[in-house]
Amino acid sequence: MNVQTAAPKAIAAPAASQFAIADCDIHHSPRDFRMLYPYMEARWREHMDRFGHYSRQGNFSGPQYPKSQPDASRRDAWPPGGGRPGSNLDFMRTHHLDANNIALGVLAMIRPHPGGMPNLDLSAALCRGINDWQVAEWTACEPRLKASIVVPYEDAAASVAEIERLAGSPHFVQVLLLSRTAEPLGNRRYWPIYEAAAAAGLPIGIHAFGNGGQPTSSSGWSSHYIEDMIGHSQSCQALVASMVLEGVFARIPKLKVVLIEAGFAWMPSLAWRLDRVQAALRSETPHLTRPPSDYIREHFWLTTQPMEEPEPSAHLRDAIDWIGLDRLLFATDYPHWDYDDPRTALPLRLTPAEQEAFLVGNARRLYTPGP
Repeated sequence: MNVQTAAPKAIAAPAASQFAIADCDIHHSPRDFRMLYPYMEARWREHMDRFGHYSRQGNFSGPQYPKSQPDASRRDAWPPGGGRPGSNLDFMRTHHLDANNIALGVLAMIRPHPGGMPNLDLSAALCRGINDWQVAEWTACEPRLKASIVVPYEDAAASVAEIERLAGSPHFVQVLLLSRTAEPLGNRRYWPIYEAAAAAGLPIGIHAFGNGGQPTSSSGWSSHYIEDMIGHSQSCQALVASMVLEGVFARIPKLKVVLIEAGFAWMPSLAWRLDRVQAALRSETPHLTRPPSDYIREHFWLTTQPMEEPEPSAHLRDAIDWIGLDRLLFATDYPHWDYDDPRTALPLRLTPAEQEAFLVGNARRLYTPGP
């Protein structure tokens, strides 16, 4: 983790990395919602002007907890001339893509991601507008960038329609959900989304955050931002257990899932516990023909940011060896404050083949598979 604690005297890009890199979690956003209006029907533009938009936790007008940096971003990531971090493609090119030799950048739209809005029709309209905006103003202008299909995931039928509308487009490499949903993601209400993604040959990317209407913890609202941050991995552990135990992968064997921005070192211990408990309660899940860990190893990939940094670092290697280095996708989380610099992110020595796989090869094999 590379935390920006002070604004630099002058904005300057760091020296370029000598390795080609795939960054599997880059955050972009419009400067304001009205930039999406050209991609939305008039009725929804009028609706937004009159009513605005709100989440399932509508008592919050912004983040639930104060962030440690303005807009949760690096202090040097604010574009010259105005706009929030991640809103200026030209600045992102020089500050991140060129500076870090990014050969493939996967865009993850989380602000806004309207998938959890209670007004399902508005949610679908905004998702459609965002997806068209991503192509017109980002991926069509910068071939190194690929987008994620933003879907109104609380409305499975509308999500399927959006996946099918964009299936086969060279601009999109995955379908994007957030981890805090109205119900656990193994629930059958979400299965049509998974079936549509698998049929289109697209992974499901599940990014930390979201507003499902419940607290982050399992027992109420936490007091501090740090508790909310830790809650990201807890949400992802819960959805992994839900998807495996509910039989998602038994039903949809071609489904691939990418967990984004929730860490990864927790995966082995979760799998061990699931195996042990499921062995004792096998009669409750007859649809599982293998141990839960088998489904986890076969169907899940994880982005590396935030990178766990244990002492000694050999403990990190143990976790990676269980998960499989081929299941880790390098990510920086640009432009956020806990961004991981690709030159210093992994505190381990890798062979040249491992380094190539870690920095770019794994992502290319997942997102740009051959015939």
